[in-house]
Amino acid sequence: MNQEWSAYLERLKGATRPGVDDCALSSLDDTGLIRVTGEDARDFLQGQLTNDIHQVSPEQGQLSAYCTPKGRMLAIFLVFQRGEALYLQLPRERLDAVLKRLQMFVLRARVKLEDASDDLVVTGLAGGCAEEMQPAPGESSFATLTGEELTRIRIPGTPGRMQLVAPPATMIEQWQRWLDRAVVADADHWPLLNIRAGLPTIYDATAEAFVPQMCNLDLLHGISFTKGCYTGQEVVARMKYLGQLKRRMFIAQVETETCPAPGEALFSPSSKSAQGAGRVVDARPSPDGNGCEALVVVEITGFEAGDMRLGDENGPALALQEPPYGLTPEDTK
Repeated sequence: MNQEWSAYLERLKGATRPGVDDCALSSLDDTGLIRVTGEDARDFLQGQLTNDIHQVSPEQGQLSAYCTPKGRMLAIFLVFQRGEALYLQLPRERLDAVLKRLQMFVLRARVKLEDASDDLVVTGLAGGCAEEMQPAPGESSFATLTGEELTRIRIPGTPGRMQLVAPPATMIEQWQRWLDRAVVADADHWPLLNIRAGLPTIYDATAEAFVPQMCNLDLLHGISFTKGCYTGQEVVARMKYLGQLKRRMFIAQVETETCPAPGEALFSPSSKSAQGAGRVVDARPSPDGNGCEALVVVEITGFEAGDMRLGDENGPALALQEPPYGLTPEDTK
């Protein structure tokens, strides 16, 4: 973490509180950024990621996945443009491995990839105050607006929220102004809002665990089926055109004192799969003290049977529901 920003957060210690919906600031300290620059930057990423990178602009970001040749996700990026550079946002724990792998394929392309995690600070602003306190980006998900060194990105979900990206000094100045109205939420608040919005994250424990459609990347407009070839494209396309998708991501509520970790196994007596009934994508404590809320990838038949449990047949039951953007009829057959 940037030392200037870290020192500022240290001075704010004791001001954090559990997640709230009215007006909350979140310091997204576990976020990593890969900066991509150079004449061939877009063409290079176009051959690596699932989405159409040519659609990213200073006004519009997107979700995109980075896959193995077998179509298994190594990362899910929030891709946005700031100045002339493109940024790939992912958990900081995944950054070194993903950056190293991307750099292997640069070859003679005129592109530069570098870790920008300490150059810029990433935070979140959530609640009804968000658009009152900051000029709003466009209405679409991941709409982007940059001005006076501060980049704002509209993040889907309820309550309304924006992600903010800026150099440390600029972010400190902004937070000092906002703290007259906003509170500093705890570390679980923003990830919990992502869970409720059905926005997945790939961690070390779930790298290569899921094909993009299993985590609903097609429903989140994170896959282009017309852009042409990229790593893993054949598998991803086969899932769409041959109807082989048997797992989807759902929102879960589970009564347990300790939230399951990403990658933790799920059990269903109706499952016949050697791969198991499903796995946890992410989970956070419910602020009302009612167990944990989670994103899980499970067999669609298990969702329909309603018999999913955490761990094994003796584990707590999961109450599953569709994400807020829904699933099409074809997805639930």
